[in-house]
Amino acid sequence: MGKKPLSTCLIIQMSDHLQIVKQCLNGKAAAQKQLYEEFAPKMLGVCYRYTKSIEDAEDVLQEGFVRVFKFLDQYNKEAPLGAWIRKIMVNTALNYLKKSQKYQNELYFDKAELHVVTDETPEIYLNAKELAELVRQLPTGYQTIFNLHAIEGFTHVEIGGMLGISDNTSRSQYMKARHLLINWLTRTNGRKTKMYASK
Repeated sequence: MGKKPLSTCLIIQMSDHLQIVKQCLNGKAAAQKQLYEEFAPKMLGVCYRYTKSIEDAEDVLQEGFVRVFKFLDQYNKEAPLGAWIRKIMVNTALNYLKKSQKYQNELYFDKAELHVVTDETPEIYLNAKELAELVRQLPTGYQTIFNLHAIEGFTHVEIGGMLGISDNTSRSQYMKARHLLINWLTRTNGRKTKMYASK
């Protein structure tokens, strides 16, 4: 027998997820465990993009799943469950950064400037893990904006609303972070560097 079409697999997957959600809402502990185990590994990666350590990412993950189960009755059943959970994780990560003393100071954008070295875009090939590690070396604010725009696809207007800054500030800091990453990559020929981003 041949493989099932992707669209059919997605429909089956969504049907399975709806069943899990229904059981979770009915207080079934086994269903809650199943939902957590299915999505936690991928969502830990999402949380890690916004933090500087795996320990902090795990804190965000746990807090995020508390919110997932708390607001599960608000899940729009026509949307993919994974996308809905991911959105909660991103918002939880942003709240974590804002309230954490360790990250708070780096979420202000009027003090530190990134030094833009080049406007060129070299052809550099990195896998996703290597790029994520390089982005994590940016100061928290720039790391956050880069992830929200380049990875999550939020507009600068949306990012401005999330972080309490203007869309122009979001746009300029994204470009500075991008240019710095290009400069790092150019200098190291695609190898990961341990240079820090502030200048």
